[in-house]
Amino acid sequence: MAKGYQANRERLEAISSYGKALGKRAGFKCEWCEGKDDLRPWDYRPDSEPEMDSLALLCGRCRELAGGRQADLNELRSIRNALWSNVPAVAEGAAAVLARCRESWAREAIEDSFIADDIKAVLLQ
Repeated sequence: MAKGYQANRERLEAISSYGKALGKRAGFKCEWCEGKDDLRPWDYRPDSEPEMDSLALLCGRCRELAGGRQADLNELRSIRNALWSNVPAVAEGAAAVLARCRESWAREAIEDSFIADDIKAVLLQ
């Protein structure tokens, strides 16, 4: 158990080392909804080594959405613009949340985004 604890601790330290760079990239706002409360890094690819493209700076509400919380349509509409980010964690993470709602406008937004076609196919199946 100590190995797992230590590995998790090292991963969290690695993620936190990107904090200032993430803040600057995001303009110190949530990269999905542009909120400014409770901003923290969110790890889009927890099975890979942390890097700038796999991390997004998200507010508490958007981290909850990323974690699977059901959202109302207004919350989802507020993250739609994130689909056009050139940062995979921002665009693909927002697309994954939007794809869960199964609304036609969300599907169309994902289809129109700059996300790679193979990733779109997986999200929209």
